[in-house]
Amino acid sequence: MRRCIAAAVCLFVAVSSSAVAREPQLQLLWNEGEFTEGVAVRSDGMVFFSDIARDPDVPGRILMFDPRTAAVTVYSADSRKSNGLYFDSQDRLWACCGANGGAMALCRVSADGAIIPVVETFNGRRLNSPNDLVVLSDDTIYFSDPRYVGPEPIELDHQSVFHFNPQTKVLTRATTGIEKPNGVHVSPDERRVYVAETNNGSTGQGSTDSAKMGRMTLNVFDRDDQGALSGRRVLKDFGKQTGIDGMTVAADGHLWAAVRSEARFGIAEFDENGKELFFVATPELPTNCCFGTGAERDVLYVTAGGGFYRLRPAD
Repeated sequence: MRRCIAAAVCLFVAVSSSAVAREPQLQLLWNEGEFTEGVAVRSDGMVFFSDIARDPDVPGRILMFDPRTAAVTVYSADSRKSNGLYFDSQDRLWACCGANGGAMALCRVSADGAIIPVVETFNGRRLNSPNDLVVLSDDTIYFSDPRYVGPEPIELDHQSVFHFNPQTKVLTRATTGIEKPNGVHVSPDERRVYVAETNNGSTGQGSTDSAKMGRMTLNVFDRDDQGALSGRRVLKDFGKQTGIDGMTVAADGHLWAAVRSEARFGIAEFDENGKELFFVATPELPTNCCFGTGAERDVLYVTAGGGFYRLRPAD
């Protein structure tokens, strides 16, 4: 039996808006985590998110929120440091499990919460630290593989987005020009793939004091019928400020992204050309976001700091 952690807390946080007059409220639902990430919604409306432990010896977990009862329960008590989560067309949960004591693999999560590694290597070398993913309508997967933390040896000489076909088991490297990929998502017609390039210079191999920050950009690629990506275009360059972590795409094609710039962090809405349309500040640095389904299809769920939030952008 899954243990109930907490009911939602009806706490409202003041928010700010730019470019539009809308002033929605960010609702805190749960705030008992260490580092929340990877929010994903199942077809029945249940919302899942990761809670990542910073200690390599402490297992992470996957939590489940029920919008009807506001209860948060433990779905997986040992997520092997799951980060990004996503459901496929059969409601199977996929997870990017990172380094720092984690599985360092693209994994499936069984119905009883067990973590099943599916992809652990590329060309015979261990993956860096799978971070975020998106599952397409044909159940093929794009996932990012950077390294931000973790003392495990780094075997690959690149940090890339990969394309994986669960039916054929074929894994291909989808990007070559991205320094350090983070969030990844697709347009509603699945003809474009968005990739956040978030290079903070850290690999987890030593002191971060001398880490040299690289590019911080939001990119879009064209996608062909075989899943190959080409024609990279930079939609937004964040310069010397930290860029985007996780993101999602609304039915109208607009991107909603977790922006981690120290000077201005929160959830932003961008159009297909990278123009910011809306912004709401978060109490702590945000990590990811995802829209609900059914009656909650216009509700945005957000992970930030150690908390889990709900936002109704149309309010």
